[in-house]
Amino acid sequence: MPLLEIQNLTVEFPVRHGFFRAVDGVSLSLDPGEIVSIVGESGSGKSVAMLAVMGLLPKTARVTADVLAFDGRDLRTMTSRARRGIIGRDMAMIFQEPMTSLNPCFTVGFQIDEALRTHTDLGRAQRRARAVELLEQVGITDPARRLSAFPHQMSGGMSQRAMIAMAIACNPKLLIADEPTTALDVTIQAQILDLLARLQRERGMALVLITHDMGVVAETAQRVIVQYAGQQVEMASTRDLFGEPRHPYTAALLAALPERATSRVLPSIPGVVPGQYDRPAGCLFSPRCAFAVEACRAAPPGRAGPAMNNALCIRPLVDGKPSDLEVAA
Repeated sequence: MPLLEIQNLTVEFPVRHGFFRAVDGVSLSLDPGEIVSIVGESGSGKSVAMLAVMGLLPKTARVTADVLAFDGRDLRTMTSRARRGIIGRDMAMIFQEPMTSLNPCFTVGFQIDEALRTHTDLGRAQRRARAVELLEQVGITDPARRLSAFPHQMSGGMSQRAMIAMAIACNPKLLIADEPTTALDVTIQAQILDLLARLQRERGMALVLITHDMGVVAETAQRVIVQYAGQQVEMASTRDLFGEPRHPYTAALLAALPERATSRVLPSIPGVVPGQYDRPAGCLFSPRCAFAVEACRAAPPGRAGPAMNNALCIRPLVDGKPSDLEVAA
């Protein structure tokens, strides 16, 4: 049985003239101990989809799904109290900005202790010993002294390590890392990623890694989900995705990697991810796709056209270019 099962997840936010769909039909099946990465540009709905799973979206958000289950329990019908018993204990999340995610009014030790006090039966001395152990596990020197430090007294890398310590405090079955290396320098990024990979191996956690860094994906993930403008456009094993990308957007992301550049000018994807008011009538990627045809601009895949009878437009690459339009099986 999958640890996390998502089918056709949709998230909408109210706007002046209705609702804006930030996540549109995302599906994911995650097994215990598996590492899955979700990639895409900013605005692709990666974080929103996982915040919906965690139940951390504002009450104004409208979340629907055919299936939304964690460890065999239906998250759609679960009471708020029951869900709070899972979040932070069995399911935890590391957020993008450690300096803004940690509460500046409380010490690191207090914030770790809060998670332990909420989800465990440990006494005060046991919780302090556990907090010291956690800080030591994530590589913070002199952990006992750091418990009394406030977030502003710690560097970005140390703050991120403290957030990881809070997330793993109750030995979660699932850890969601939302761009955990944002705003960190390159050497610290590598240390944080190594730390997450080590903790995942030692604890057997399932890990969902949200990122836009394809290099991180290649080194860490077993499977990859590619999202664009809220839609899931491709899912494949890491080896298959890097070896034979099947969607033009995936191919464009990979072509933009510096190590794959064949000229002095680094390839890029023109334009930006469509927002609320500039979404095209056809395929959402068609305005930026070098291989779009008139059928792509006329109607979304799966809604019109003789060849578009499936949800995903797939173009197998031939010599680095998409071949004739095909449809995902």
